[in-house]
Amino acid sequence: MRPLRNFGPHREVRRSMPGHSHSHFAESFEMYMKAIYRLEREGPGVTTSALATELGVAPASVSGMLKKLVNDGFVEHEVRGDIKLTRQGLEVAVGVVRRNRLAERLLTDILGMPWDEVYAEACILEHAITPRVEERLITALGDPKTCPHGHPIPPADLTEPVRDGIPLAQVEPGTRVTVSGVTEQMPEILRYLGQVGVRPGVTLRVLDKAPLGGPVTIEIDGDRHAISLELARTVMIG
Repeated sequence: MRPLRNFGPHREVRRSMPGHSHSHFAESFEMYMKAIYRLEREGPGVTTSALATELGVAPASVSGMLKKLVNDGFVEHEVRGDIKLTRQGLEVAVGVVRRNRLAERLLTDILGMPWDEVYAEACILEHAITPRVEERLITALGDPKTCPHGHPIPPADLTEPVRDGIPLAQVEPGTRVTVSGVTEQMPEILRYLGQVGVRPGVTLRVLDKAPLGGPVTIEIDGDRHAISLELARTVMIG
């Protein structure tokens, strides 16, 4: 396995592969950068254990990759502290996240795939989208600002995207609100939320919140649904 430093800047990673293809290691590198970005902004923070869970790999594997990422200037990692992207790391991570979420839009908006199926497919496509194709995607899709799940597509200039909203679990009964996004990516959860009508842009009313961590009852288009408090925490309200 070649050391990470041989790749240099991210654009060199992409150019070094004939025909814009990726080696397994380059894809793994991009997956780590995307995971760190997501956990830093959309999760509980970036730790070795959180990264291992996010990527589905052993903590020892994460520790090994983190050493490479620190040595090559992509992340900062204090002992027993959170992992943070450097400016160089942010450039890479934003590029991967942008391609992933544009690919999700392509799959839902153009190809008509269900929103619970597109993340896994987009994770494959994100490694093959060139800057030229990315520009065409932006034009063809109308320059979308969010993915189908409501996550912001980060600007290419590295400015932080606007993140508004609170979890549905915090909304008081009797309130009418609009869904802005869903933080969960698990297909089973997205499929269920889609079945009951909870999607970005949908307006719903909170009817009741059961005590002691009980379910939240909502109404959408006249239909009532009781969803767990845990699930309600993953639904963001704008």
